[in-house]
Amino acid sequence: MATKVQSFMTSQPTEVNFLVTSLNEMAIVQVPARLSVLEAVGFKQTCQKLTQANPYPKKIIIDFHQTIFMDSSGLGALVSNYKTAQEHGITIILRDVTPQVMAVLTLTELDQVFPMEFSSEPAVVEAENATEVAKNSSVKEQLPTTHPSVASWMKRLIDIVGSIVGLIITGILCIPIVVAITIDDSGPIFFEQTRCGWMGKRFKIWKFRSMCVDAEAKKSLVKNQVQGAFFKNENDPRITKVGRFLRRTSLDELPQFWNVLKGDMSLVGTRPPTPDEVERYEVPEWQRLDVKPGMTGEWQVNGRSTVRSFEDVIRLDLQYQKNWSLLYDLKLIFKTVAILFNRKSGAF
Repeated sequence: MATKVQSFMTSQPTEVNFLVTSLNEMAIVQVPARLSVLEAVGFKQTCQKLTQANPYPKKIIIDFHQTIFMDSSGLGALVSNYKTAQEHGITIILRDVTPQVMAVLTLTELDQVFPMEFSSEPAVVEAENATEVAKNSSVKEQLPTTHPSVASWMKRLIDIVGSIVGLIITGILCIPIVVAITIDDSGPIFFEQTRCGWMGKRFKIWKFRSMCVDAEAKKSLVKNQVQGAFFKNENDPRITKVGRFLRRTSLDELPQFWNVLKGDMSLVGTRPPTPDEVERYEVPEWQRLDVKPGMTGEWQVNGRSTVRSFEDVIRLDLQYQKNWSLLYDLKLIFKTVAILFNRKSGAF
């Protein structure tokens, strides 16, 4: 599947060489100016060879001094290498991280995970400044433009207007939904779950609760009927009677308009994965995190609950990225509204 994803997204050369310098029990890996999907695949393979060597180095230095762009695939390769190194007892240190890379690490809070070193004092000051800049959301130019939809002010305006209208509708429908949930299964009205958004940044997603209170604890007892890094079961016993209606009509997702208003999500985008799903991703699959997740998207209007393969999810998400335009977003929104009136189209 990795080959399909690469050929779908780019026509760059398929090989990227990384300079590796070995010294005693240490290896230094030079990262190129860009660390996107093809470079990321080579980056992961290079570090894997180091960890599989006999003997393998006790320390791997990742030199970022010339890297000015890193997207979600590069981030995924970095995280994957870090986990592999930990399994072998190898220390990974990031050296001379540029402001652009530091901004990405700070966005995903990975600046608190990776140990870093700098070859000179000015670099230390520069890195500290980069961290502060990255934390200041008003300085947009420090963050990578992984996809034009992320930087589109018109798309953001549509999201704001649409989410406000959606929250008004949510407020009107809230009372009967709350009463129905309370009568059917006493417990919290809302369900909160951690999901991964743009570049893998974690956020709390909100829904009207459609499952029993201890649903997460019982997840391991339910069979997964789909293939790959996501979970579905057509007759999930954890879903309440009211919850099944809410899912079929998509009313359970109304609180996500708040996520859209906050900017964690968009009205239209890719399916927001859970952290445990992302942990199973191969490097090319991180490309789906180059855009904001959406309340609706290609997966919503092209089968939704009938999509049973993770490869199909990836295909639909990358198809959205390839075809994106404001007009395309509006088209998907209108398709979604039409589908909601089809009683056979709801989620399970």
